[in-house]
Amino acid sequence: MNLIDDIGWLLLSDLQENARLPFAELGRRVGLSLPAVAERVRRMEDSGIILGYRAELDFDKIGLPILVFIQLQTEAKHYPRLERLVASMPEVLECHHVTGVHSFMIKAAVNSKGHLAAAIAKLSPFGPTTTSLILATPVRHQVVEKPRDEASQ
Repeated sequence: MNLIDDIGWLLLSDLQENARLPFAELGRRVGLSLPAVAERVRRMEDSGIILGYRAELDFDKIGLPILVFIQLQTEAKHYPRLERLVASMPEVLECHHVTGVHSFMIKAAVNSKGHLAAAIAKLSPFGPTTTSLILATPVRHQVVEKPRDEASQ
């Protein structure tokens, strides 16, 4: 069974919008029985298509009102140590190895300028950093849709 057929994409779309939808509701939406939906979702989880389910947080309400991107330029020999460090830092939400002038793009949530300064101080031994304060997030979450055939557009 191809897990990423049209029905698979519909399931993924609905789960991205609301991962708490009951299987019965998912089945109603895509035209499958509850057992068939449960099996499809389980197979997508087992195959690694669905990596997990998470709660979306309001960082202001949990005391972490400052969101930033920290760009770090470093040498490849430092990557393993840096990756271990950022994995251990609770303020780090995401860390991406990227192309361009910088080596890593790190998204972090902190409670104060001092907290931010301490996070940057931990990263600075690996190389220069550039920090950008997130002022607003106009697009918080986009549903990944089935790729369109560029030739037919």
